[in-house]
Amino acid sequence: MMRQRIFLADDHSLLLEAFSKLLETKYDIVGTATDGRKMLAAVSKLKPDVVLMDIAMPNLNGFDAGEKLKKMLPDVKLVFLTVNEDPEMVTEAFRIGANGYLLKNSAASELFQAIEAVLSSKNYVTPKLTEGMISSFIKNPGGEKVHGNLSIRQREVLQLLAEGHTMKQVAANLNITPRTVAFHKYQIMDDLGIKTNSELIQYAIKHGIVS
Repeated sequence: MMRQRIFLADDHSLLLEAFSKLLETKYDIVGTATDGRKMLAAVSKLKPDVVLMDIAMPNLNGFDAGEKLKKMLPDVKLVFLTVNEDPEMVTEAFRIGANGYLLKNSAASELFQAIEAVLSSKNYVTPKLTEGMISSFIKNPGGEKVHGNLSIRQREVLQLLAEGHTMKQVAANLNITPRTVAFHKYQIMDDLGIKTNSELIQYAIKHGIVS
């Protein structure tokens, strides 16, 4: 019988290695990546059954990478494996199309349970967070974006700037002009009522765009 194919994305190489060794006893680990952009490039070619991914990753965070992934390959099962226990982040994960959400301190058996659940076309949320998630959904029943009304491109620009890249570096990374980067930056600041670069970074951290 063919084994299900798993792709892993996390910015900590040691964790990638540990999870690979754990999961390869039952699944085929077809690839790994340390940031969201590398994940998208690899997954578009490899087309795994499940992508197991962290939220906090450089260059392109898990939420934005996951949203692009589900538009590109809607049948791929997406499971977030993270340290973030914020119920609003769980709500955001499922808003962008995730199939599962569990914590890195979960037992190994729960990781296998989550993968099997999503492979059976079920959603999985670690029991440690379900109560908080219900509360968050009650407060936000419309599933409004945690990131506010920023577009994916604006969030890409915001993440790279918050990570310390210059406007020229951001422009080269996104294949746009520095002038376009500047336009996006000041449009974001105007829309969010933000006055300084430090406030911009604080916003990105608060909303899970950077760790």
